[in-house]
Amino acid sequence: MKPINVGLLGIGTVGGGTFTVLKRNEEEITRRAGRPIRITAVADKNLELAKSIVGSGVRLTDDAFSIVTDPEIDIVVELIGGYGVAKELVLKAIENGKHVVTANKALLAVHGNEIFAAAQKKGVMVAFEAAVAGGIPIIKALREGLSANRIQWLAGIINGTTNFILSEMRDKGLPFADVLKEAQRLGYAEADPTFDIEGVDAAHKATLMASIAFGVPIQFDKAYVEGITKLDAADIKYAEQLGYRIKLLGIARRRPQGIELRVHPTLIPAKRLIANVEGAMNAVLVQGDAVGATLYYGKGAGAEPTASAVIADLVDVTRLHTSDPEHRVPHLAFQPDQITDVPMLPIEEVETSYYLRLRVLDRPGVLADITRILADQSISIDAMLQREPEEGESQTDIIILTHLTIEKNMDTAIAKIENLDSVTGKVTRLRLENL
Repeated sequence: MKPINVGLLGIGTVGGGTFTVLKRNEEEITRRAGRPIRITAVADKNLELAKSIVGSGVRLTDDAFSIVTDPEIDIVVELIGGYGVAKELVLKAIENGKHVVTANKALLAVHGNEIFAAAQKKGVMVAFEAAVAGGIPIIKALREGLSANRIQWLAGIINGTTNFILSEMRDKGLPFADVLKEAQRLGYAEADPTFDIEGVDAAHKATLMASIAFGVPIQFDKAYVEGITKLDAADIKYAEQLGYRIKLLGIARRRPQGIELRVHPTLIPAKRLIANVEGAMNAVLVQGDAVGATLYYGKGAGAEPTASAVIADLVDVTRLHTSDPEHRVPHLAFQPDQITDVPMLPIEEVETSYYLRLRVLDRPGVLADITRILADQSISIDAMLQREPEEGESQTDIIILTHLTIEKNMDTAIAKIENLDSVTGKVTRLRLENL
């Protein structure tokens, strides 16, 4: 049978991995897809690098637009990244009747609604398994494997850089800045790590998963995003003493009033499997009403793990290449006319438990004042840790874990606690999920 011709845009880490794995496992992939899948054209600004990876027999160009308009190309794989030229190329490929495979979570989180609508109109597929959690087939699980379920919530460690940093902070007791430098030296963190450490990358991925899980439009601008830059090694240590680990989680939860979509450092009970995901690994926990909790774990980045997801999409698209567009799996799992615009809840309306660390003067009545303020906001205490002051010190730390409450109630309580003359400085507040 005639091979499927693929045009590859960008042959960096993931592009190079895709070319290598596709070539190495060519026979196996052909047996699965029903016909050969061949990369016949590659666009990259660095033609020397491209040539060293692909050798001869593949058309090389530094003009990506020549590939998305080439009538011989069936599928375009976009691995350039970013929102700029990548968006133009993807829309141009769709306009020219080509299927698209992409690993670009930023592009889809911001412009996905427009891109999927264009693909729907043209009758082509946009596949994006590699955009979330690298080699873990979480998109396929949400779109297909769990389609019998009403998804109740999902929570994911979906950024390897931050998970590596948090693991190192916990293991070695080092401050954030020191561990970040080490992560950059080892290649886990970019020279500019902002997207990772500020939670933006995780929020892109959580936004895509939430849309598929709940059948809502992609709404990245409604996500609450908080990174790990302000996290103190002391809080990691206290959390450990109370039986918790701190992870940067992407969380999406269905509630009667709407959907919670948030990324922030989170305390998780240490006995949970997901709390024990260490280093640069990723994991996503999904709760469905019929299946219960399911956990997906693996490498969230890297050349070949991500290439695995890209090629799985290529196989899917190849199998369905000639099928009736009406009978394909919809981009966001639900039929396009069944996507519902459920409100995304602002962070003030989120319901969760909390970890509070307060620096207080060591004198009678302090704890009574604090517990009274919490009680006035209907916040009940689950656990508490009070440190003995160091010798010669007049201040000490109090750690409080609360039961479930609404964030706006906690905001009010913290403002009142900070006004007490017995409390010095700001209250450290972290959210807690029992999962």
